[in-house]
Amino acid sequence: MISTGTRRLGAPRALLSQDPVLFTSRPTTRLFSSGPLRYEDSSIPPTKALNPRWLSDLKTRLGKCIQFGMNDTQTTAAGLLLAEVTRDWRSLLAGSDGYLTHPLRAGISSVPIDWGDQDAMGHVNNVQYVRFCETSRTNWTRKIGDHYDRPHKKQWDEMLTNKSYGLILKSIKVDYKFPMEWPDKISAYHKIRVMPKETDSSMLLDVMILSEGKQRIAAKAEEDVVVYNYKAGKKSTLPDYMLTQFKRQFEEQEVAKEQNAQRVREILGQVRALEQETWDREDTKEDLGSAA
Repeated sequence: MISTGTRRLGAPRALLSQDPVLFTSRPTTRLFSSGPLRYEDSSIPPTKALNPRWLSDLKTRLGKCIQFGMNDTQTTAAGLLLAEVTRDWRSLLAGSDGYLTHPLRAGISSVPIDWGDQDAMGHVNNVQYVRFCETSRTNWTRKIGDHYDRPHKKQWDEMLTNKSYGLILKSIKVDYKFPMEWPDKISAYHKIRVMPKETDSSMLLDVMILSEGKQRIAAKAEEDVVVYNYKAGKKSTLPDYMLTQFKRQFEEQEVAKEQNAQRVREILGQVRALEQETWDREDTKEDLGSAA
């Protein structure tokens, strides 16, 4: 049994030595020092400034609390938090950054990578990430016609042909976060960076690629796409049906960012409260055991 206010020496060293999540932008400042959480801009997702492994670190921190010892109420709270993080990790990671993670909005949902996607070093080849982005973008636009704008389904489908309007990739920039390895699954999401306008003939799209195995961001990309009228053979402003749906999605993104960011803040606060109630209490003492 673990006595109240006493740290058990037999707890795994890895758990006892695990530091709280740190702000990567301010290496000398702990996320949970003294005082309440502070964010300089509430519109910035809380995950942006965190260690990229913040989600797995969160689970480790909960595990440390459980290992130290909890009462029934604390155990229930920790279990509910672990269940929520395990179930909703995509929304917490991507949703808090404004990406819509619902399967009807996702470009790629939990698709296995192929063994042949790897290079000689056993990592997914950099070129494959560009292909992931392309597949995600094409699926993303088709789903708009399939699920959100049925009256214009034909036009959305024709975006992948040269029959009507389309989005032509002008440039792409990929920021690789860590090398994925086979076997793994990926999910990929697109979001519109700024609210579209009637005069726009191009758009900036952001892409997030998640590793399902690591539950981490594997890569982020920036796509510059041009609206092209194949019939006229030239660039075009956004046709009305595109403009309406892209505006709708941008509004949904802003709502998702606010809701998921708030939930992340709440979870981080709840985990910190459990730490302060268990192993990180001021009256906690190391139990070194007895030689007897």
